[in-house]
Amino acid sequence: MSRRKKTRKVFTDVQVIDAGAKGKAIAKAPDGRVIFINNAVPGDVVDVQTQKQRKAYYEGTAIKINEYSPKRTEPECQHFGTCGGCKWQNMHYDYQLEYKQREVVNNLQRLGKIELPEITPISGSKEIYFYRNKMEFSFSDSKWLTLKQIQSDKIIEDRNALGFHIPGMWDKILDIDKCWLQRDPSNAIRNGVKDFTTANNIPFFNTRNQEGLLRTLMIRTSSIGELMVLIQFFKEDKQQRELVLNYLKETFPEITSLLYVINEKGNDTIYDQEVICYSGRDHIFEEMEGLQFKINAKSFYQTNSEQAYELYKITRDFAGLTGAETVFDLYTGTGTIAQFVAKEAKKVIGVEAIPDAITAAKANAQLNGIENVEFYVGDMKNVFNDAFIAQHGQPDVIITDPPRDGMHKDVVAQLAKIKADRIVYVSCNSATQARDLAMLDELYKVERIQPVDMFPQTHHVENVVLLKLR
Repeated sequence: MSRRKKTRKVFTDVQVIDAGAKGKAIAKAPDGRVIFINNAVPGDVVDVQTQKQRKAYYEGTAIKINEYSPKRTEPECQHFGTCGGCKWQNMHYDYQLEYKQREVVNNLQRLGKIELPEITPISGSKEIYFYRNKMEFSFSDSKWLTLKQIQSDKIIEDRNALGFHIPGMWDKILDIDKCWLQRDPSNAIRNGVKDFTTANNIPFFNTRNQEGLLRTLMIRTSSIGELMVLIQFFKEDKQQRELVLNYLKETFPEITSLLYVINEKGNDTIYDQEVICYSGRDHIFEEMEGLQFKINAKSFYQTNSEQAYELYKITRDFAGLTGAETVFDLYTGTGTIAQFVAKEAKKVIGVEAIPDAITAAKANAQLNGIENVEFYVGDMKNVFNDAFIAQHGQPDVIITDPPRDGMHKDVVAQLAKIKADRIVYVSCNSATQARDLAMLDELYKVERIQPVDMFPQTHHVENVVLLKLR
């Protein structure tokens, strides 16, 4: 059977009217269908070439900008447009916030179809660059060449890359010179490692052939100046491994925690691997309002420390605690929110599916001398049942911070059954949040809504909602 031929269309002088899901710009085609454009800004007038055609929409790329939007700004990063990391760097930050706010409102109104109070303006990030505390880079012996490099006469002999995956391509790595997401010494470490290992002929990984030595580099920083560096090797080669690790130890004495992993699997995930401490401690510390959080290589911690503090303050404020309440913290992770609100509650119960996260939560609570928190591990829909409530008592306040998929319907049903006075719902996906709020709408009224920008230069937005029993 012959494959259906792809029909690519070019639409000229298309007005870009909005920004939508996943950071795509939105326009209308002459036939009335929506066009999702991956490289335009609302207000641009562009010529678009389509790559995909569906019944209701097209997906395309702007091949010519005929009129530049006043919302545009010059991207800071030289890799913008090739690297898929910061899709909105070409849009003024004020407009990024406007579109994030609009996305939250649209999702809650259109998908949730619930009565909403006035939504507080989004809490923007003070730092719009160099705000991430964790970055992961991949090594490759066959770097992705940009169109400019391909078209130049220059022969590129050094094919080693240490950088990011090209969007949608699992084996293509873009070599990064300067990344604007993590503060120094992140760029110096990455570039130093790349130059040193290339000069010493230490082989970079080839994903397709599963050969080479150097796989990934992870850098974690903390707001109190601590620094973790982890190198992932494909196999053990003591001489070359120590050469790399000693270079890091001697060149960057500020490293608090120098770690490595020998990973012979087909993928780069380290969660099932042994992490070995080569120098310093096997963890770093993050601090918030005097609370210390011990972070190891596998720990989850919000990647924007400063904005995480703002998010947690809003959550605590919405919870309206007086010191007399029993609080349940669902999807507690490493218990950061639970510990952050504990001093204003009678008791806090945290629940999380990942055993390592709960181990870390208990250790951090002990470290901080917090005695009115308890942590339990298990799949939320199985653990959060009638017996659990009978054991721990009726909660006055429930805080829930689920993953992108939102809450399982059984968890939502249990919330409706418990009828706590207040629910504070923290979400990284207002679409699934809207779905869950709609299921609780008969019992709960939405009292307050506060979007928070954790990831400047991207389309992602967090949202905090306070629900009160009707």
